[in-house]
This record gives sequence, C-alpha cells and structure tokens, in this order.
Amino acid sequence: MNTAAPVSMLEEAMPTSSECLVGQQIVLDLYGCDDTLIDDIDHVREAMLGAARAARATIVQEVFHRFAPWGVSGVVVIAESHLAIHTWPERGYAAVDVFTCGTELGLRAAVAHLQAAFRSSDPRLVRLRRGDSRVPLAFEQE
Repeated sequence: MNTAAPVSMLEEAMPTSSECLVGQQIVLDLYGCDDTLIDDIDHVREAMLGAARAARATIVQEVFHRFAPWGVSGVVVIAESHLAIHTWPERGYAAVDVFTCGTELGLRAAVAHLQAAFRSSDPRLVRLRRGDSRVPLAFEQE
C-alpha cells in the first residue's frame, strides 16, 4: 500500500504550529530523477544547500560522499536540524529526509527546489509530526 502523498499535496500535509510539538519531518522519495544529476556530487551538494537556503534554514555544516561505481550520500546540518540524501542513479531515485524543529522553515520551498534540481518526474512525500505522543507506534514493542 502506497501511503506517500504526491508533492502537490504538501500544502494539506503541513502541520499548524499548534499541532507540531517538537518538529516536523518530510520523507521525500524522488522517482524519475535525471541519473546524471543525482550521481554528480557537486550538483547534489549545491541542490541540498539550495534547499536549505530556500527553507530559510541556518546552515551549520555539510558532508557529502560519492560512492563507486555510483551514488551520493550527504547531510546538511542546519541549526534547526538536518537535510539528508541518498541517491541511486541506476534507479533514477533519490531518498531525502528533511527534519526541522518547529514550524518556521519553508519546507514547501525546499521540496520544490529539490524536485526541480533533480528533475524528478514522480515525487512522493510523507510528513511526520516529531515528538507528538499521540502518534501510534509503527512497530510492535519486542
């Protein structure tokens, strides 16, 4: 069962400040990406830094690594939390995680920036409310 929402549904998925206790997390699956773009470490780095700037985040540090024969992983640490990415160019797929404390950042702008930067033809997202004890456990306790 696919529970991911298309990026166009981000408006409805975003929490209001009263319902977001600690922060919010966007799990973004970008399908149909340009394989050369998501395998280019410099492009991935600039896209992620651009997404942080588009969200009006405070960039603290960034680390990126290119794997052989392909793929890039990286993280942008922001004062508000982080943005992380892992790419699979052979599948045209990028997995992105955007976690922010509070509700002040422009996550819609960050998501739109990444979708455009990687030329994703099929973006999907899931929004999580972090620190909300009303959210049920996803796994049974062992």
